[in-house]
Amino acid sequence: MAEASLIRTNVEHEANRVLFGIVHEVAMGYAGASVFEVAAVLRRRLVGVPGLDEQGIRRIAEEISVGRDPSGL
Repeated sequence: MAEASLIRTNVEHEANRVLFGIVHEVAMGYAGASVFEVAAVLRRRLVGVPGLDEQGIRRIAEEISVGRDPSGL
């Protein structure tokens, strides 16, 4: 049981690491771009990464479009 919990924790950690890494890369490359453009890039790059719905992508795109890096990296 503890092993399954550890595996799940590692999978979640890896998914978060990938998510934050992608958001950081997009923030560095698209800071100041339009929300529409940033959201489109995020949608393409985050295919298969769990944890974000359309509203979340929009919020992140809005932050990036004004020059912020919401990843915290």
